[in-house]
Amino acid sequence: MITNIFVNLPTKDLGKSVAFFEKLGFTINPQFTDKNAACVVFGKNIYAMILTEEKFKEFTNKEITDSTVSAEAILALSIESKDKVDKFMEKALAAGAIEPRKPEVYDFMYGRGFEDLDGHLWEIFWMDPNHVEK
Repeated sequence: MITNIFVNLPTKDLGKSVAFFEKLGFTINPQFTDKNAACVVFGKNIYAMILTEEKFKEFTNKEITDSTVSAEAILALSIESKDKVDKFMEKALAAGAIEPRKPEVYDFMYGRGFEDLDGHLWEIFWMDPNHVEK
């Protein structure tokens, strides 16, 4: 069984990316952080490695997608309530994120999305736990 997830994302400016995620309330794990990479801690066993483009290229022979014009993934993070979705989005927008579309509103789910400073797509959502089958 999988024990952790480390999502790897390239960035054009590591310092700005670190500051962005810190403004959202996340911590940086210094054990996996240096001048080429930063480990953003989202929660227990959930991490994003923000890598300079040069460092990211060490892990792939593929071209790096320009995430300001193309999408390869949407990273979705669940949160405890609808209110917390909105509060999180307020922080993201104040930190420089862009909200490219209207919120998704369903009886059982509420979500909002944003683009970070590099154009990576993130979703913050709440889902009614009673809707999920046990």
